[in-house]
Amino acid sequence: MRLRLTATFLSTLSLICLGPLAWGLSDSSTALAALQDKADQAQPRDRCFLYAELVNRMADLAGQQFNSGDSVQGTKTLEQLQRYADKIQTGVADDSKRLKNAETLIRRTSFRLKDILHEASYEDQPALEATVKRLNEIQTRLMMQVFRK
Repeated sequence: MRLRLTATFLSTLSLICLGPLAWGLSDSSTALAALQDKADQAQPRDRCFLYAELVNRMADLAGQQFNSGDSVQGTKTLEQLQRYADKIQTGVADDSKRLKNAETLIRRTSFRLKDILHEASYEDQPALEATVKRLNEIQTRLMMQVFRK
C-alpha cells in the first residue's frame, strides 16, 4: 500500500512539474504561428514592430533548441528568423509605428544570439554568426531610419 501511494505521489508530482514545460512548448509554437499570421496580415505601418517581435521570439526558440541539443531544428529556426528579419527591412516605411521599439528589440535579440553563439557547438556557430551579422545590419538601418525622422 505504501509503495503504491509513493508511486502515485511521484507520478503526480512529475506531471505537475514537467507538464507545464511540455505544454509551454506547444503553446509557444501556437503563439509563434499566431504572431506570424498577425504580422503578415497587419497594416504596413505596424509590420516592422510585429516582425521584430517575431524575430525576438524565434531567437528564444532557437536558443532553446540549441540548448536542448536539437541543432538541426535550431538551424532551421535561424533560417526562418532571417527571412522574417529581411521582412523587417522591407516593411519599414516613413510612417512606421514604434520604429524605435523595433530597433531596440532587434538590438537585444542580437545580443541574446551572441550569448547563444558563445555556448554553441563549433558546427552551429556559422549559422549563428550569419544571423547575428544580418541582425546587426538591420538594426543599423533601423537606427538610421529613426534618426532620419
